[in-house]
Amino acid sequence: MSATVNEYPFSQVDVFAPGPRPGNPVAVVHDADALTADQMQSFANWTNLSETTFLLKPTQPEADYRLRIFTPASEFPFAGHPTLGSAHAWLENGGRPQRPGELVQECEVGLVKISRTDSEQFFEAPPLLRSGAVETEVLERAVASLGITSEQVLDSNWVDNGPGWLGIRLASARQVLDLAPDFVAMGRLIVGVIGPYGNGGPADFEVRGFLPSLGIPEDSVTGSLNAGLAQWLVGSGAVAANYTVSQGTVLGRGGRLTITSEGGRIWVGGTSRTVIRGSVFL
Repeated sequence: MSATVNEYPFSQVDVFAPGPRPGNPVAVVHDADALTADQMQSFANWTNLSETTFLLKPTQPEADYRLRIFTPASEFPFAGHPTLGSAHAWLENGGRPQRPGELVQECEVGLVKISRTDSEQFFEAPPLLRSGAVETEVLERAVASLGITSEQVLDSNWVDNGPGWLGIRLASARQVLDLAPDFVAMGRLIVGVIGPYGNGGPADFEVRGFLPSLGIPEDSVTGSLNAGLAQWLVGSGAVAANYTVSQGTVLGRGGRLTITSEGGRIWVGGTSRTVIRGSVFL
């Protein structure tokens, strides 16, 4: 006898894509309170996108909604582009925030604030779960897996806000674009790399993020990574308080992110647009 199947509103949103080339898609299932974690994981595996999210009723009074985030292989406590894409879908589907111009998302890392302008949404970078120097053996493995030498690494740091990010800073965007990572050698490491453009570049920095153990060899545009990198690099004074990022270039994507700092708080922003809307049967 077949299991009961229910119909749920569905959106697929392109995030961090202000121009003609696409950014990073997220699949969003609305009103998903009746779904089990196994059903959510199964559907996320089927969509085969970097993340699929499920909007639920909040359990904390300050929150406008609760969000669960799944990769094809596992659940994330937090991720950036799913946060912005899901906020966009929630508003477009009739969600009404408690406070004008601001949303509060409840997820596994806690409450995440989301602000809005006419053209962009910004999430406040959540506190890092792990920061500080990367252990020598771990850094050596990460560097080798990227196909570069330790002399090319200007700096490194743990920038983990949920996925497990290890951040590496290189001298140029060209070095970042030229990376040819060995995902077998990378193993279970989750690695993000940043390098600056010179004058006339498409943005101030190029970023690439690699998550092979989570079924995402390279993510096209990554909010959580950029949040962690900004907390590290702005906090240490290595970069300006406000800057722009290009990501997804080698994948043919046009990802663009805006990083702003205000009173010691980091905000990561970009545009979102719905490209698919309908129903799913789960």
